[in-house]
Amino acid sequence: MKKNNDTFFADFVHKPFSLITKPIGAACNLKCTYCFYLEKQKLFPESKSLKMTEELLEDYIKQYIQSQPTPTAQFVWQGGEPTLLGLDYFKNALRLQQKYAHGKTIENAFQTNGILLDDEWCAFFHDNNFLIGLSIDGPKEMHDHYRYTNNNGPTFDKVLAAIRLLQKHKVEFNTLTVVNDYNADFPLEVYRFLKSIGSVYMQFLPAVERVSEKDQDKGIRFVSNQYSAAAYVTDYSVPPKKYGAFLNAIFDEWVKNDVGSYFIQLFDTTLANWIGADPGICMFSATCGHAGVIEHNGDVFSCDHFVFAEYKLGNIKEMNLGDLMNSPQQQLFGQDKYNSLPQACLKCPFLDKCWGECPKKRFLYTEDGEYGLNYLCEGYKSFFAHVTPAMEYMAGELKNGRSAVSVMRKI
Repeated sequence: MKKNNDTFFADFVHKPFSLITKPIGAACNLKCTYCFYLEKQKLFPESKSLKMTEELLEDYIKQYIQSQPTPTAQFVWQGGEPTLLGLDYFKNALRLQQKYAHGKTIENAFQTNGILLDDEWCAFFHDNNFLIGLSIDGPKEMHDHYRYTNNNGPTFDKVLAAIRLLQKHKVEFNTLTVVNDYNADFPLEVYRFLKSIGSVYMQFLPAVERVSEKDQDKGIRFVSNQYSAAAYVTDYSVPPKKYGAFLNAIFDEWVKNDVGSYFIQLFDTTLANWIGADPGICMFSATCGHAGVIEHNGDVFSCDHFVFAEYKLGNIKEMNLGDLMNSPQQQLFGQDKYNSLPQACLKCPFLDKCWGECPKKRFLYTEDGEYGLNYLCEGYKSFFAHVTPAMEYMAGELKNGRSAVSVMRKI
């Protein structure tokens, strides 16, 4: 049964939206094997520099703050690698935020590979309450397997040094771990390592990418779920069964020992969906469309995973940012997350826990021959079935005003 489009569209424009801000585009000091964003530079052949100009930065900050219907505006800085812009660039960004805040609370999140962090950067993050997302894929051998410099050098030691600097300056951070075909074989080694280095907040991000057998326009290789020509799943993509087993192994250790002490985004999101609360991330929501991307030249796209020409909404130099993010094109994009689900998903007992995850990964056919099944479906079914007893217990505790931590005494 499809949701009522009129109701969705009416509610859409009243909700706040977020943007991943890419002020240096896809420029990076690493060339991670699984990075899907490096090639996005090819979409902007007219750009002499991938740096967002100070004039455009000011216009963006002004438009973004003014377009938020809430008393808080959160900026998410990403790349590429944003530290390549230098610290003074972000000092100026904070000055501009205060210039246009007009009583609103401004928050900043910053995603980095950590290579260029030093005491000055970390002091700046602490003094201005930045939340840092730091990429690390596990112990040295696993991390360096796919994450290396442009000169093919290892990166693990520099990333670990960055974590120590963040801790030294008491900067709040979470770790972003890409689960790929290699480290997925070592779930407990990855989890225990992250705990050992002081990571309390963890995100496990499955690597799933398809590339076309022939270059597309401008030499683009990575493709969306709508690409119909010949394409194949990359070797580094995590196999569905392996991803499910990875999550299950970590969940079993977490639910027995670490509930309330360590926070794993997928587990928190699953519990939120179990009690009917807002899951907090678009992948596990019924619809999406409130998390776009702005590139270095002012181009706005529907989603970080859909930076393709056909998903460009416009440019803030030509159209107001709020109008772009609330446009009919974006509303249809958001509603299509639900409306494009195959019947097999609509009948699935875990529909309200998964919602088909991210549409970019929906490129398989169901047993009935319907297109649009998520590549990771088998893994997620394994995970949701595995965690059901614990989730039902924790959901019951929360609904009765008690802490979910007691699950550790029951499992």
